[in-house]
Amino acid sequence: MPGFSLERTLLAAWTRRGLLAWALWPLSLLYGALAALRRSLYRLGLRRATRLPVPVIVVGNLVAGGGGKTPTVIALAQHLRARGLRPGVVSRGHGRQGHNCREVLADSAAQEVGDEPLLIRQTCEVPVFVAARRVEAAQALLARHPATDLLVCDDGLQHLALARDIEVCVFDERGTGNGWLLPAGPLREPWPRAVDLVLHTGRRAFAAGYGAERALAAYARRADGSRVALAELRAQPVLALAGIARPEAFFAMLREQGLNLAQAQALPDHFDFEGWTPPPGWQGEILCTEKDAVKLWPQYPGALAVPLVFAPEPAFLAALDRALDALRVPRQAASLSSADGHQTT
Repeated sequence: MPGFSLERTLLAAWTRRGLLAWALWPLSLLYGALAALRRSLYRLGLRRATRLPVPVIVVGNLVAGGGGKTPTVIALAQHLRARGLRPGVVSRGHGRQGHNCREVLADSAAQEVGDEPLLIRQTCEVPVFVAARRVEAAQALLARHPATDLLVCDDGLQHLALARDIEVCVFDERGTGNGWLLPAGPLREPWPRAVDLVLHTGRRAFAAGYGAERALAAYARRADGSRVALAELRAQPVLALAGIARPEAFFAMLREQGLNLAQAQALPDHFDFEGWTPPPGWQGEILCTEKDAVKLWPQYPGALAVPLVFAPEPAFLAALDRALDALRVPRQAASLSSADGHQTT
């Protein structure tokens, strides 16, 4: 997997200002200039952002390589439903085949809609649309589900064509890495930058903002919905799989649960598992993330998916509510109790 090796090399280089980062630094100046020009076109009105008839919350990050956006989107969608709102979610659908606009259904194929949008749809039971242009996805969602009164955009801080009312910037424990722009560093745009809310999904805070509890559930589940307590697996070797941005984080959390990882396969982010088979002679349990399970289960339903329990601190949700109140988004009688967010690492 040459592309995967390059990705891991860059992720390592972005933690410090070493030789590779310095070699790529001139390119980062060009990247920064082009990004600044694009922002200026919108600021000057030469390019216009589309304003939708409902409020839009954008959840994104400034750092390439994951960070906890999808768990945050799931937590927000569940919180908004508990508040009595009818949210919808739009996404580009990274890793899917094609770029067309389509609705994500509970039985959609991850290869067609993307693993993260499918996970959001199955977990939150809210309307989800994907498209290369998030504006197109949002317009299609509102046309198909006119009762939707608020949209959450998964990964869209840099998608300036979609006007937004609230921006949530997510950081994990990497912070801003070496502080340089792509490709010399991990930043998609310079930091600091004005955002409405900052959420830290890692174990240490990088900047002023709010934190979130992030841990594995005490159980794993099979494709048929049956559960297995992780404590029951501690006495046997297991094979762990992770096709996410930072596989090592998932493996570390499994070890913290006392599991014996006989093998740990780190796979490229959004790995499709097409043609994947267990190692020759493997007879034990196979553990994966829920993001991987939506692609692995169709061909290997015996795998166990370990949910991620993700909960932003109450102060973050209170700040979000205040921002919504300022937009005059009404509080309605909550029809759902707030649920623990699960999913991707």
